[in-house]
Amino acid sequence: MVILHTVIAIIVIVVLIIWLKVDPVISLIIGSLYLGLATGVGFTATIEAIAGGFGEIMAEVGLLIGFGVLIGALLHAMGAFQKMVTLLVNGVGARRLPYALTAAMSTIFPSIYVDVQVVLAAPVARSTGPYIGPTGLPLMAGALGTGIFAGYVFVVPGLAAVSIAGLMGIPLGTWLLYGFVLGPLTAIATTLVFRQLLRGRYWKQAGDERVDAAMVELETTELVTEGSRTPPLFVSLLPILVPLLLIAFGAFAELFGFSNDVIAFLGNANLALFVGLLGAYLLCRRALGADGTGVAMGEGFHTTGEILLITGIGGSLGAVIGETGLDTIMAGLFTAEAGAPAILSILLAWGIAAALHLAIGSVSVAAITAAGIIGPVLGSIDVSPIVIGLAIASGSMFALQVNSNFFWMFKALLGLSTQGTFKTLTMVTSIASVVSLPMVMAVALFA
Repeated sequence: MVILHTVIAIIVIVVLIIWLKVDPVISLIIGSLYLGLATGVGFTATIEAIAGGFGEIMAEVGLLIGFGVLIGALLHAMGAFQKMVTLLVNGVGARRLPYALTAAMSTIFPSIYVDVQVVLAAPVARSTGPYIGPTGLPLMAGALGTGIFAGYVFVVPGLAAVSIAGLMGIPLGTWLLYGFVLGPLTAIATTLVFRQLLRGRYWKQAGDERVDAAMVELETTELVTEGSRTPPLFVSLLPILVPLLLIAFGAFAELFGFSNDVIAFLGNANLALFVGLLGAYLLCRRALGADGTGVAMGEGFHTTGEILLITGIGGSLGAVIGETGLDTIMAGLFTAEAGAPAILSILLAWGIAAALHLAIGSVSVAAITAAGIIGPVLGSIDVSPIVIGLAIASGSMFALQVNSNFFWMFKALLGLSTQGTFKTLTMVTSIASVVSLPMVMAVALFA
């Protein structure tokens, strides 16, 4: 009955979000309450689990998410990401541009919101597409889409990556070591596959492109003016690069056994991202002054609120699941002794995340919910948590489509028809999800 009620709780969440258009925060709480009460956890214990799970995940990732969002808001306000896009356009040839774009989106850009990423980079994809050839627009659109979401789920400080790691108790340094390889590798491999697909009769320009729709403009706050003293691009990116280096150094030090208190302190993800935030704040104060910095910080704080709520409530759902005793029941599904059973565990984690994404339409909600479901049963799985976490990340990208608001934003900004958006965004996220799965299985061999 516990499994049945868990399935019902997930269906309730999906129905509330998709058909009744209820906010995911409220939907997840309702599902958690139903699950706790229906499985006999009890009134008091259910509320305690919801509150306790929220607090536990906030202790894990609350500061990381807050600091990461604020860094992205400050750098975006200074025009740092627009400089990065311009450099890509001017620095590489047309043939290599899709790979340069997707690599940059999956490594440097995950610190900012996916909707801001597409607003920034869509004009580049549209304007450079004709230089590549008749299928230049879909190729650039595909490179853009896969780069955004490969970075979002695999690369720190992408929201989905940080959330999965926190919900599953995976050290952020460990995730960084694997995710920073899988993210760009997935993005580049997907772009290569998609380019081959476009060589045939897959793309029909007349029906797949809608140029007029690209005139849609979304508001983003880039506060730089002609008189602003913005720092060079490399300096602007230091608030992202320095924290990543600190976290990676701490992870390597622990891995190779030469860590100490000072190295552990400097490599702590919370401190590393605070160092990045401090650097971004100082750069922004110098470039935009106190007022401009205040505006950028205010937008960052506004954005952080909903992210923290939905992430925390993902932890609440996981805590309630832990109280139901589902871990004992699911142990049989996730028992992995060697070989095929280990692969089965990876496939099951991937499939849960993929199914949730298809149903809910949000990569982050699917990733958080899947991690909340699987996190409590990690002790029953004889596969490294980082492998299961990466499998969830891989599955949560699968087939982004019409139940996602990003789908329609992407369609409008790239100048595509609905059919063309299916052929680009839905296709590349599906390819990326499938392409990254064998990479996750390869990680299982030595993780």
